[in-house]
Formats: sequence, structure tokens, C-alpha cells
Amino acid sequence: MKWLFKKSVIAMVAASFALIAAIWWWHSSGGAKLSFTTAIVKRGELAATISATGTIEPLEVVDVGAQVAGRISVFGTDTDGKTVDYGSIVQEGALLAKIDDSVYAADLSVAKAGELSAAANLEQMKAKLDQAAAEWKRAQDLFTDKLISQVDYDTDKASYEVAKANVAVADSGVAQAKADLEKAQRNLDFCTINSPVSGVIIDRRVNIGETVVASLNAPSLFLIARDLTKMQIWAAVNEADVGRIKTGTPVTFTVDAFSGREFQGVVGKVRLNATMTQNVVLFTVEINVDNPDKLLLPYLTANVRFILHRENNALLVPNAALRWSPSSLAEVAPDARSSNLIDPPGDTNSASASSRKNNPHRTLWLKSGDFARPVEVTAGISDGVNTAVSADGLREGDEVVTGEIFATQSDVKNPFLPKVIRR
Repeated sequence: MKWLFKKSVIAMVAASFALIAAIWWWHSSGGAKLSFTTAIVKRGELAATISATGTIEPLEVVDVGAQVAGRISVFGTDTDGKTVDYGSIVQEGALLAKIDDSVYAADLSVAKAGELSAAANLEQMKAKLDQAAAEWKRAQDLFTDKLISQVDYDTDKASYEVAKANVAVADSGVAQAKADLEKAQRNLDFCTINSPVSGVIIDRRVNIGETVVASLNAPSLFLIARDLTKMQIWAAVNEADVGRIKTGTPVTFTVDAFSGREFQGVVGKVRLNATMTQNVVLFTVEINVDNPDKLLLPYLTANVRFILHRENNALLVPNAALRWSPSSLAEVAPDARSSNLIDPPGDTNSASASSRKNNPHRTLWLKSGDFARPVEVTAGISDGVNTAVSADGLREGDEVVTGEIFATQSDVKNPFLPKVIRR
């Protein structure tokens, strides 16, 4: 009897679960309904752009170095009378720094003494030449009268030629001494570092008391930007996009230092020396920027957008609306049903679907009650989110379908099954 009782209880519990499952299935399947997700057609401005990142650079930078070695003894002053430093404004020819010139001043004194010695030696050689010339002339007269021997004649002639050569050597010695003097003077002058251009010092790389050593490369002392009202952005652009960028292409950019503010520029040139980073070929694009208020600082990072095309007052729809199409004719308004409007299931990569995607003449679906109605549009430029379209049957404020949601009318819901959305 106990066995029969347990068996009947188990049967009743199983029947109860079956009844509950049947009721839930009846409610959920009987109340199945399709609804659309939509977006509003808007009118506004749209731009097709290429994004890149670059660095703001001064238009012309002069690296001021030292041509002689020595200790920095003093700095010059800027236009405000202050010691030159970062951000100082200097005029062309202004004193930037002086190198201790004691060694070079001594070298100049030695060179001056050498020049005097060379000049005196030249005078001495000229006097000896005059003497040799007189003896040679006398020897010629005596030899004609056969009053001296051939040996004496030849000796006087050789002495004269040697004297002439000694004058030439002394003359070259004077030239060498003058060159040494000029070199010593230049080295002394190089101890005074003057600004080669008018501009702003953006970097000072030495301190007073520091010794600079000029060997194969001149040590850099100051970096001067000639004009900070004209700047450039050096932007790295991928090889896939660089072909669409031309000289004169307008550019907008932002910098983190001035968030919320947009600056303008224009493409100057595309450099031909590409670089490769992690197998990605990048070209440097020069962007010319006006900076009249000197707000933009050198070496700021710029987030750049190249404006390839721009449309004003255009009808804008989300790109998702152009990608969506009904999954069955039941979703299409009855008076607009046609089999060629529906892609076969899983046909998103077919040749027909691909050709429609690349074709500027596209099908947009407007919400019409519980259905979707097709409208043929011409797609224009896109910014990656929205696309500009034009069509006779499309107006601002229309609802375009961007996806569909499968839901149930019943309040009985399976908490473990999510809603299904198809776009």
C-alpha cells in the first residue's frame, strides 16, 4: 500500500509540472509579437573625415651651438632686459652667452706676434735679395770682361736665385701668419654667442659655469623658434588614408591643454619619407596652423581630423538604418511587398548584398504602423555613425527602422531567456 501511495504522489507532482509548462508555453507562443527599433531622421551638418594624431612644431627652429670649447661665463639679456632663459624673446644679433675667452685671447696675442715676426723676416729676405741682385749684376759685367771665373759667375747667379726663393718663402710665411691671426681672432669671436635670428628661446641647454666641448659636433646651447605665430602639426597618417589627403585639405584639431576648443588648419604637404611601425606604414603630413595669440605651445599633442567632404543642411540617418532589411515579407507593408526586397537568410555576404551595400542607391525602411515601408534613397558621405541621404519620399522627423525586437504580449516571461533584437 505504501508503494502505491508513493507512486500516486509522484504522478500527481509530474502532472502539475506538465500543466504549468503547458500554460506557460501557450501564453508565450500565443502572444509572440514583433516590434521595431527606430531612429528619427534629422537635418544637420555632416563631414567625412580621417582621424590622426600629431605633434605641434614651430615652423622654423634654429639650434644655436658653440664652435669653440670652454666654460660658460655669462648669459646675455632679452628684449625686456632680463637674463635669457626659457621663453625669452631675443632680437637678431643679441648676446645669448659668453664662453671664457682667456685661452683664445692668448692665442690671438701669439698669432699677432707671429705675424710681426713673419713680416720682419720678409723684409730681411727682401734686403738679402737686393744684395744678391747687385752682386749678380756686378758678376755679369765682370764676366763679360773676363775678369772673374766661371765658378764665381755661377755662384753669384745661384745666390741671386736663392735670395728670390727666400723672399717667396718669407712672403708665404706672412700669409700663413695672417691666416693664423684671422683664425685666432675668429675663435675669440666665437666665444661670444649671438642670436642668429629674432625669436623665442624654447630651450636653454647650458648653465653658467658649465663647460662645453666642441669636437666633431657643435654642442647645442639654445633652441630658438623664429615665429610662434606660425606653427605646424606633423601628423602620422596610415598608408590606407594618405591617398585621400591633398595639399589644401582643411583640418580641425583639438589639444588636451584646451579641452572643448577646436582649432583650424590646412594641409601643407605630404612628406614622401614614410616610416614603418609594427608593420604599419605611416606618412607624415604637414599641417599649417595660424597661432596669432600664441596660445598653442610647441610639442603639444594634437588630435587631428582631415575634412575630406562636408555637407550642410543634409538629411541624416544612422548607418544601422541603411544596413537593416526585413527578415520576412510579413514585416513589409502589404502594398509594398516584393520578394526582391528580402535578403535570403545568411546572405549578408552574398554578391547581391555586397553590391547593394556599395551602391549609392540604397533602400531605407520607414516605420508604417506595425510594418516597414521601403524608400529608395541616395547615400552620400558618412562620418562612421550617420550618413547623409537624399530622397523625394523622406522628410525630417520620419522614423526609420534600425532593428527589430521579438517580444511577447503576455506578462508571463521566462527570466532565463533574453529578448531577441535583430539589426
